[in-house]
Amino acid sequence: MQATPKSRRSKTGALLAAALGATLLLSACNAGSGTGPTDPGRLVVALTGEPVNLDFTTTAGAAIPQAMMSNVYEGLVTVDQTGAIQPLLATGWETGADNKSYTFTLVQGATFSNGAAFDASDVKFSIERVKSDAWLNGLKSKMDVVKDVVVNSPTSVTVNLSRPSQAWLYSMTTLVGAMFDPSGVADLANTPVGTGPYALESWARGESINLAARPDYRGAAPGIPNVTLRYFADAIATTNALSSGDVDVIYNMQAPELLSSFESNPDYQVIEGTSNGEIILSMNNEAKPFNDKRVRQAVLYAIDRKSVRDTAWNGLGALVGGPVPPTDPYYEDLNEAYPFDPAKARALLKEAGAQDLKINFTVPTRPYATAVSEIVQSQLRDVGIDARIQSAEFPAVWLDTVFNRHDYQMSVVLAVEARDVLTMFNNPDYYIGYDNSRIKAEAAAADAADTANYVAGMKNVVRTIVDDAPVDTLFIFPNISVAKAGITGLGANSVTEALNLSTIAWS
Repeated sequence: MQATPKSRRSKTGALLAAALGATLLLSACNAGSGTGPTDPGRLVVALTGEPVNLDFTTTAGAAIPQAMMSNVYEGLVTVDQTGAIQPLLATGWETGADNKSYTFTLVQGATFSNGAAFDASDVKFSIERVKSDAWLNGLKSKMDVVKDVVVNSPTSVTVNLSRPSQAWLYSMTTLVGAMFDPSGVADLANTPVGTGPYALESWARGESINLAARPDYRGAAPGIPNVTLRYFADAIATTNALSSGDVDVIYNMQAPELLSSFESNPDYQVIEGTSNGEIILSMNNEAKPFNDKRVRQAVLYAIDRKSVRDTAWNGLGALVGGPVPPTDPYYEDLNEAYPFDPAKARALLKEAGAQDLKINFTVPTRPYATAVSEIVQSQLRDVGIDARIQSAEFPAVWLDTVFNRHDYQMSVVLAVEARDVLTMFNNPDYYIGYDNSRIKAEAAAADAADTANYVAGMKNVVRTIVDDAPVDTLFIFPNISVAKAGITGLGANSVTEALNLSTIAWS
């Protein structure tokens, strides 16, 4: 298959654009949404992929931390739009001479949404809870390096590591660094309790989450006191809701071919940024036929990643060739590791005795996955692989079938966790089933090294992973939002799973 120019669309994309255009035209006649708010005290944000519950400590997936982190929950530290680590519940920290301890000075006056005061004992509780059986989310492994937590005073706490770790402080900016109140963890799936600027007001499962600004929040009040996160199943409904004035923002837009309709309309603004998210074509490395490295490599040679990106996502997003986005310190361009070469793919399949393969391709019900899977299916067919698409409702069915039970052969998903390469590939029990014996020792040595050797070591780790071809990183997902022209403070880049709502305001 030849690469599709950016200006061209797939048949599916063209039909979608036509349908959306007609729907928007009808809506525009009734909308009159303008640039201002329907209600200046409320913001309505359109999202896709609603959470199955509100407890990210026991449930994987991006939807829960997207809504809860930075808004209901906070950590000691956070990252800004450039990816730099900044203080949050900590005012600062000191690193021990051996790089094996961090002493944090905590803010004063912070409280949880249930009224409990935040202090150093909550830090100890929260970190130790990640390491306990109470946490089921696989990201808990980021805390394995913690030896113990010592409370020095109500406003000072020291975290001791078993070895130096370049990655640990950054991990504290993610959901594993969220701070909890011991009396507020009984029903996290339905009643989240955090120190953030918002508290959960109501939740209509499958429809919306309402957050209300906390009057007792220690910091600056959110720009908009009431926020509704509305969840839509498809791009048509989402885009129509913005044009009709029912929502104010589409965050992480799922219909890139429609951007031109908004770019030419002064009532809206299109905000383009980048993300940590990789569109991963995953193969079950523990199941036939993908337990054979040659078959996995054949898949990578069979896929024209540029064509996939250009056709499925209108040419938006970076081509990287490996499971590391350009925002990570150990990124390097690995596109030439597996150039598009169908002849080589056929030769590898023949060598492996795996010609005329029939595989099940489990595809989550997400717009990017649907668009990508159809192109991948066509390209694999060209080399003799019959990938039979099976739709799996996302998140519930996909998480249960693919992520939890590993009952699949091939799938595609957007992996959004920051610096997640070792989460995916340094754990053989992860759903990909990658044998990490080749990288385990080098990854540990890199993490314990100084910055230069950390970067060099992790580059070697990533090269080894790419050589083993456990997945195909198709492209880095762009972060595209469309908002009414009167919206300010919406971050362009998706630097963590969280969508920080407190900075958004009406001008």
